[in-house]
Amino acid sequence: QVQLVESGGGLVQPGGSLRLSCAASRSIFSCNTIGWYRQAPGKERELVATIIRSGRTNYADSVKGRFTISRDNAKNTLYLQMNSLKPEDTAVYYCYMKYFDGRFVEVWGQGTLLTVSS
Repeated sequence: QVQLVESGGGLVQPGGSLRLSCAASRSIFSCNTIGWYRQAPGKERELVATIIRSGRTNYADSVKGRFTISRDNAKNTLYLQMNSLKPEDTAVYYCYMKYFDGRFVEVWGQGTLLTVSS
């Protein structure tokens, strides 16, 4: 079973920066999609940013220009650099992977909490 382990969450003041990491137990280079989602209290899980196999990235409008998704294929690790953080960015951030192994498989990490507050 593929595992995704997030790290890097914590408490940050508004305007601050933080980087999340997601370590995967399989190659991230060959997966169809890998990315970050988040879920704020009382809200549905939403897309933050993704990378598809070609390397093309996609961002939610709410984070464009502030967040950057990247990957280190050699380390099988995905990152999310978050700058200019706002209180509304407070949420549990989940790493997500979709890959093909005879069929499409979707995997989620356990989540890491980001709190943006003064």
